Amino acid sequence: MNRIDAETRSDKGFYNRSLERALQIMCAFTNDRNAYTLTQLTEAVRLPKATTIRLCSTLIKYGFMKFDHSSMQYSLGIRLFELGSIVYSSLSLRKTASPFLHQLQVRSGKTCFLGILENDELVYLDKRESPGNPIRFASQIGRIRPPYFGMLGQVLMASLPEDEVDRILQKTPLASHTKNTTTDPYEFREKLARIRKQGYIIEDGEAIEGISGVAAPIYNFTGSVVAAVGVSFISSSVDAKGKEALLAEVLKAADAISQEMGYGGVRGPSVAAG
Repeated sequence: MNRIDAETRSDKGFYNRSLERALQIMCAFTNDRNAYTLTQLTEAVRLPKATTIRLCSTLIKYGFMKFDHSSMQYSLGIRLFELGSIVYSSLSLRKTASPFLHQLQVRSGKTCFLGILENDELVYLDKRESPGNPIRFASQIGRIRPPYFGMLGQVLMASLPEDEVDRILQKTPLASHTKNTTTDPYEFREKLARIRKQGYIIEDGEAIEGISGVAAPIYNFTGSVVAAVGVSFISSSVDAKGKEALLAEVLKAADAISQEMGYGGVRGPSVAAG
């Protein structure tokens, strides 16, 4: 008996027999055996037929399994693929983006950020400081901000369906961080529509007074937005021409990371992951 088994067996209050049986059913499927009839599945997991039917019906309801009426066979459902894609993205994204984030910092000379939306919050996955920058940004790796915060948050929220935006704004109402922060929900939605259409944001001191930024979305192999990458700088240090140059570098980095994530399309209107 391994340590996990021992702990599970010794604390029955945290042990769920029905859940274990459902997991046994899903774990019965392999690359070599991706479909079962009811009888075959019952024999494979050594459960009563009635129990197997009940558990499979629940798993089918939530998309973890499916049933083919023509072959009378059970197989795994698309929901597992969706969850696996989330795990893959979170594990590989920072590693995949790292060299391109470094290149972006070197080429732009600015502080660079990589962020995602997680549980309706903006999470900073990675950061590259500009060695010559006299200002050190407070947005550290792992720091959580409101979902609409700054350039990254707005790019990511622009990728969401309108009903998701509505839900998030109900949960986390817009709050002012500087005099330039958009706090009117209608104006904010219009701004998201512009970001979605153009595929990037040039933000002017909306999150931190005197600090501006340029950011763009990162796509995965399904064409969904999974992250955003951007650069921040002192507003007065970069003119309009400089912002255009930084935008070109940010888009180049975003495209390179997207390609590494399996995206083969052309940059365009953002499509939300999930």
